[in-house]
Amino acid sequence: MRIVQIANFYTPASGGLRTCLDEIGRGYLAAGHDRVLVVPGPADGDESTVSGRRITVHSPKFGAGGYHVLTARRTRAILDGLRPDVLECSDKLSVRWLAPWARGVGVPLVLFSHERIDAILRTRVPPGFPLTTAADLANRRLCVRAEKVVVTSSFATAEFARIGATNVRRVPLGVDLTTFRPTETPWAAGDPVRLVLVSRLSKEKRAERAIEAVRVLVECGLHCELAVIGDGPLRPRLERLAIGLPVVFHGHLTDRATMATVVANADIAVFPSPAETFGLAVLESLACGTPVVVPDAGAARELVDAPGSGIVSDGTPHGLADGVRQLLTVPAPQRRHAARLAAERFPWSATVTSMLALYADYESPARSA
Repeated sequence: MRIVQIANFYTPASGGLRTCLDEIGRGYLAAGHDRVLVVPGPADGDESTVSGRRITVHSPKFGAGGYHVLTARRTRAILDGLRPDVLECSDKLSVRWLAPWARGVGVPLVLFSHERIDAILRTRVPPGFPLTTAADLANRRLCVRAEKVVVTSSFATAEFARIGATNVRRVPLGVDLTTFRPTETPWAAGDPVRLVLVSRLSKEKRAERAIEAVRVLVECGLHCELAVIGDGPLRPRLERLAIGLPVVFHGHLTDRATMATVVANADIAVFPSPAETFGLAVLESLACGTPVVVPDAGAARELVDAPGSGIVSDGTPHGLADGVRQLLTVPAPQRRHAARLAAERFPWSATVTSMLALYADYESPARSA
């Protein structure tokens, strides 16, 4: 079966989306399927990767984050040549013009939903904006255009359940349990408590709450330091906010093994974003044996498992700081073991198996012939 994945916002620094597409693509390839990824970029390209073939389409810029966005005419021409058996679309923008093409050639279009519309826009619309109504309208149109919609959590399912959608399937993401693993980090009396935040530094992620939580902890007398991994448009503002605090900005780390080492060396990971539809960085932290503090809004709370693996807080700076203090009352070996066990529930192989089971619905005698 030839599975063609399409995605905007796929760049060397696009974090979770890139990881998801590459890991699932590698799984499709290992299962004997032909996987092709089509993404936008500054120039045309066609290359073979460990996750299968990747076609980059020269496309116009979108916003100020180094992104590009696919256009209908060029992408449809590429799809005509690829003749996919299944078209898996990982962004909502492209569904409008992909759906007529897929319907015309008889190819099932599956939307892999990576964000919840009302959550991602909540910080970007003015007070009084009818956000729920607008999100419901957009989601009704998406569900009509796609044969199936894949979501990754109960939180992500909720906005489609709200409109009574019947073609939604839940498939949790996974984690690379080999790259992200605990390390034996020596700790000496007097060392600071090592905190880490892995996040794109954009408005909806609320990274400023993690920095303010450090301020609360310092004012309470806790010797700690925060490593911030990630970049984004708010970095200059956040650096100003962190002046005088024990906060170090590492920027985007392209080498995942290096990032995993930084996370594994931390005592606790802090994730303030209330808009996560899964929480891949949260899961990677757990796989490193690093327990997490997450807000009660969003999907990250669904990843917290046994006592010691994490704390669900109210998401405010004081709530996040309280979560850190609560975790520090749990012996380090216990919380690291609990965190790792929580992550081991989510291997990428389970994600791939679930996706291929979904696509088996489309394997008819006519299509096989």
